[in-house]
Amino acid sequence: MADITVVGGGVAGLSAACALAEAGLRVQLVERRPYLGGRASSFRHPGVGEVIDNCQHVVFGCCTHMRAFYRRIGVERLIRWSDAMTFVEPGGRQSVLGSAPLPAPLHGLPGLWAARAFDRRDKLALARAFAALLRPVPADSTETLADWLGRHGQTPGAIERFWKLVIASALNADLGSISLPYASMVIRELFLNSREGGRMGVSTVPLGELYAAAGRFLEARGGAIRLDCAVTGAQWDEGRRKWRADAGAGEAIESDALILALPFEALGKLLPGLPEAPAAPRLAGQAAHHEHWPILSVHLWFDRPITALDHAVLLDGDFHWLYNKSRIQPGRDGSLAYVELVVSAARELAAVPGPEIIARTQASLPRYFSEAGRAVLVKAAVVKEQRATFAVPPGVDAYRPEARSPWPRCYLAGDWTRTGWPSTMESAARSGHAAAAAAARDGGAAPPAEVRDLRPSLVARVLSGRLR
Repeated sequence: MADITVVGGGVAGLSAACALAEAGLRVQLVERRPYLGGRASSFRHPGVGEVIDNCQHVVFGCCTHMRAFYRRIGVERLIRWSDAMTFVEPGGRQSVLGSAPLPAPLHGLPGLWAARAFDRRDKLALARAFAALLRPVPADSTETLADWLGRHGQTPGAIERFWKLVIASALNADLGSISLPYASMVIRELFLNSREGGRMGVSTVPLGELYAAAGRFLEARGGAIRLDCAVTGAQWDEGRRKWRADAGAGEAIESDALILALPFEALGKLLPGLPEAPAAPRLAGQAAHHEHWPILSVHLWFDRPITALDHAVLLDGDFHWLYNKSRIQPGRDGSLAYVELVVSAARELAAVPGPEIIARTQASLPRYFSEAGRAVLVKAAVVKEQRATFAVPPGVDAYRPEARSPWPRCYLAGDWTRTGWPSTMESAARSGHAAAAAAARDGGAAPPAEVRDLRPSLVARVLSGRLR
């Protein structure tokens, strides 16, 4: 039985470790933090005395690898699913974009046509864009989403109320910084290929509790987890065919294979501690090329509920999404009403002091929910996740490495590696599964079971020319 060390306890590392453990291999997972989950984690905020997620994370029906990971560790029942997005305008008017009982991609048209948040020109523009994006964009396209929208006659209403909020939020970047192939992929997966793809799921427990199940899964299968343990380098012993990872204080962790499930900046710092290899400089260049985009969240506790919605898209304001955490996570103390506001691509707002951001939310919320004007804000916290995602501009795939590294029996995982997906939990889960499969095969073991993507509907395949 092979020994594999996974460095990094975020979604990518957990995905790799749990897939390997399920396949019967012995795994040890090393994480420098005192908790699992990486950027998808929770903590007790000292200012408010509450356990909060570092940011609201969502999973969609098209996120097949993330859902397979949840099933594997037994937490899929803790995901609350919704088939609709509610758009709320200033003044409180609501529009629901849901799924009609029609085959994809027709299932979304009735909701779009009924949505009062868009005028007739907006709806026609969006329908034209969706029709054009049914066919995949060439992977080597150098066009940005903003340029494509301009070429395809998108109205100001469609851009401001759909593209900037839904798609730019999903990819966490400005429209002019998003590669068209990734934007088109997101549109097809969420809205066009299948009715199931656009279902949105949120955790009904804090993320720390969700991912603690991964730790229990590993330990129940003979795996080991080491928290508060930073790996600073590793050496390959060719004669013994073993890796020795430096764990500090003169301690070394030995294994037959090594999976580095790290963000690009962490891998860049680790590279000087790894052996020389002809392809190592190229990997260093790939890691150094990427840049981060921040996400900002505002956590608010009121003396009464301000809305009965689980979540909402807020139009024409500073804040993009509202999540009603008191409803989504019913196990919390019910004496206060807890909501979270999220701003994607938050470079400008992230520079604003926290008290000013909280004041803006108090001024903004009554525009959408009248009860917010009567509610008393009891406490609040602002979380700025500066390294939330990596950018996906045109040409970014040239800087995303494959799972196999420049070293023998060493593999790479992380949302920034070449998964075919943008910076999401799904990309992280896919990268972990790919690294686990490569490590198992190279070690002569059976790889983890394949995870299949959702199959586009027959109508979607006909309309897109992909019928086969």
